[in-house]
Amino acid sequence: MQPEFLFDFGSPNAYLSERILPDIEKRTGTIFKRVPVLLGGIFKATGNQSPMQAFGHIKNKPTYEQLETQRFIKRHGIVEFKFNPHFPVNTLNLMRMAVAAEQEGILAPYMAAVFHHMWVAPKKMDDPEVVKAALAESGLDPALLERAQAPEVKARLIANTEEAVARGAFGIPTFFVGDQIYFGKDRLRDVEEAILATK
Repeated sequence: MQPEFLFDFGSPNAYLSERILPDIEKRTGTIFKRVPVLLGGIFKATGNQSPMQAFGHIKNKPTYEQLETQRFIKRHGIVEFKFNPHFPVNTLNLMRMAVAAEQEGILAPYMAAVFHHMWVAPKKMDDPEVVKAALAESGLDPALLERAQAPEVKARLIANTEEAVARGAFGIPTFFVGDQIYFGKDRLRDVEEAILATK
């Protein structure tokens, strides 16, 4: 049984989750399947909103959420994280490229590169020229952006997103262990326990 990590580069919590997945994979001996989905599409299909939109007006809640993020970062020893000043970033092209990268067998280096340019050395990653320069800087082919516009790539991203919603997803990061769904970086301990329980 292969656990799944549904991600969109626009979510800082997806980046923070990805940073600690390798440790979980090492402890459990199980590799996550990374599944690119479009967070905007999930929001549209479920009527959900980003936490900033949904809770930004609630006194004290945004401050508390920032505190929890800092606790998570400290707990896991994550030293490379900067909030992207261009947030929110339109990730449609980035996620189409993730599908294309998966089809070309380069999803892992592509994910590492884009997460880096989103949340370590943050850039305006919905600007095509910025994206091409970032890919080149990371040793990837900037022409991936053009290849990602293929109809079959677009269709696969739509299908991934629709399937995620059909299975119960409403936001990112979402994890599946078999048919069990887990939402949010703070559920990763439960995800790890669920993986170990299947062995």
